[in-house]
Amino acid sequence: MKPYVILIGSASGIGKSTVASELAKSLNIKHLIESDFIREVVRGIIGDDYAPALHSSSYNAYKTLRNQNRYKNEEELISAGFVEHSSFVLPAIEKVIERAVKDHDDIIIEGVHLIPGMIDLDKFKDNASVHFFVLSADENSHKNRFVKRATEIGRGGKQLDYFMENRIIHDYLMSQAQKNDIKVIQSDNIDGTVKKILSDINESCESLKLKNTVDELYDVADIIIRKYNGTIKNVSYPIKGFKEPLVRMINVSEVEEYEKFLNNLNNYDERKRDLENLYNLSEYRQTTICAINKETLEDIKNELDKKGFLYKE
Repeated sequence: MKPYVILIGSASGIGKSTVASELAKSLNIKHLIESDFIREVVRGIIGDDYAPALHSSSYNAYKTLRNQNRYKNEEELISAGFVEHSSFVLPAIEKVIERAVKDHDDIIIEGVHLIPGMIDLDKFKDNASVHFFVLSADENSHKNRFVKRATEIGRGGKQLDYFMENRIIHDYLMSQAQKNDIKVIQSDNIDGTVKKILSDINESCESLKLKNTVDELYDVADIIIRKYNGTIKNVSYPIKGFKEPLVRMINVSEVEEYEKFLNNLNNYDERKRDLENLYNLSEYRQTTICAINKETLEDIKNELDKKGFLYKE
């Protein structure tokens, strides 16, 4: 088997350290490294006179940039400082990955410095099972976690003063993840987040024939995504008279994403009627469902069956 290389990035205060720790336990991976540790090593090699951004924090490195007036707005300036800061750390992170792959060791690296599009992971994919995730949280949840960390464990008080900057970094990471097709996972709670990551890594999937109505879509998602932290990947519609089915490529593992789709249906009658017409043209929908493991996948199937959502020929 290829060794695991798992990267978990996010802005500060999202919960990536706790998620990475629980993931390491679940997969029995002993090499768990914070990018902050790698940054400290790099700081010992490169002096602050040469790289002042490196010797600042990720959220205030923008203060070291020259010609700040050339940036259009505050968001662009803070993001540029963050990228400058991370650019000194990323080559060292790649070297750590290279060594782990060479020694055939599983490794998890977590940290704010993991910027999608700035790490060359393609060169490791032939020899390792590479997975990259970026964790996300809404603004209120993000701020509450900052406050909780600062008050309960005495960490992050200084960062709390820079919450706005950290939020801009969060949004920048989201945009880069979208541009580079990196999986974004809503970090609502630790257990659910770890299960979503494991589901993606283990890839226990099966193509099921579903016969639910459009109005029952919420119930289907409630079972697959909300209850079992599963993923709905692709849907195909076999239509009578056509040799090939109509295929819709999707990859939905977040409740909010699916609810947004359903709300759009309910708010636009024409869209809902079009989907209902499509349902009427096909006896069932061939749907790929993925879960954390085979046992959970069986639980999903059994519950869908009890609700009458499985098509049986």
